[in-house]
Amino acid sequence: MSKQVLTILGATGSIGVSTLDVVGRHPDRYEVFALSAHRQVEKLAALCLQFRPKIAVVAGEPEAQKLRSLLGGAPEIEVLHGAVALEQIAAAPEVTTVVAAIVGGAGLGSSLAAARTGKRVLLANKEALVMAGDIFIKTLRDSGGVLLPIDSEHNAVFQSLPVGFDYGLKHCSVRKVILTASGGPFRNTPREALRNVTPDQACAHPNWAMGRKISVDSATMMNKGLEVIEASWIFGVGAERIDVLIHPESTIHSMVQYEDGAVLAELGNPDMRTPIAHVLAYPERIASGVGSLDLVKTGKLTFEAPDLERFPCLKLAYDALRAGKNASVTLNAANEEAVAAFLDGKLSFDRIPDVVAECLDCVPGMQLNSLEDILAADQIARQAAHRVLDTCKDPA
Repeated sequence: MSKQVLTILGATGSIGVSTLDVVGRHPDRYEVFALSAHRQVEKLAALCLQFRPKIAVVAGEPEAQKLRSLLGGAPEIEVLHGAVALEQIAAAPEVTTVVAAIVGGAGLGSSLAAARTGKRVLLANKEALVMAGDIFIKTLRDSGGVLLPIDSEHNAVFQSLPVGFDYGLKHCSVRKVILTASGGPFRNTPREALRNVTPDQACAHPNWAMGRKISVDSATMMNKGLEVIEASWIFGVGAERIDVLIHPESTIHSMVQYEDGAVLAELGNPDMRTPIAHVLAYPERIASGVGSLDLVKTGKLTFEAPDLERFPCLKLAYDALRAGKNASVTLNAANEEAVAAFLDGKLSFDRIPDVVAECLDCVPGMQLNSLEDILAADQIARQAAHRVLDTCKDPA
């Protein structure tokens, strides 16, 4: 059995660390070619010394100098920096598999570079599909690359589909894709209390351990909205065939409803190492380090419809998907800016969807025919978000 040669983009984030945990359990299967991080240099240095990649990439030259110093005992590890270097390690001919786990629009270029060169792309970067779904899927088709979803929801759908589906469910007799959501930490919080939510409260997810930005997105349910858009591209279905269901236990990770009435679901403990191990070894199965699900201990499975008044971000995402053109780019960019302002203490939690909605209203629609168009639309949306944020008062 030949080894898979891996580049892990975003190695110091929660997905990257979980991936390396699984990889470390199977040294006979996987070899790490390159790791990247933005500015968590000390954490990246420790991972480099453990896994000995050939290349490590960081944000800029100051971070690169610091990393070289920390890796003084490992001069064989080449240290690079910047967006071009990220694309280089994603497209390197030695690499068979790229784990795309950079958060935000910053991961778009490197994810596309991996797709362009026909890799197995293990995708955790939502923005590759939210911002550039059409281009990304077409690029994979043209290059012969393979997309395997890491997100627990899309991975669960993938596992519940017939083997060999190809970016579309036209011939699979699928009636609905059903994405589950925990409802986050504020599922039962009175709406009037949401104004006073702190960043630490918003980042305290009841079931999953995630980074701060994605934790806030989970609390607003924008994360689920972005997943609806992702699911539309991965599985080739429109908004009308994608449902969201609140499932507080996070035991069922998503479901597929078929035309004959059957519903297939994937269940497991809420640990990202399970979907990561699945896509790393696909179509085989390997140990992930995750314990078996104890259904007796779980006790019950409960479900409810999402409250779109409490979670307007979910409705905004559906609206953007239906609108097409640059609406999803605007949604994503405005949300990133609003969440950053919230985490910096400059915007109250309940105003995040207001900022996104205002941007969707004020940014004109435009066709996106290239990566340059997408990046231009992203900048226009961010400028609009800054103007909207400038009119917002600080939290009371």
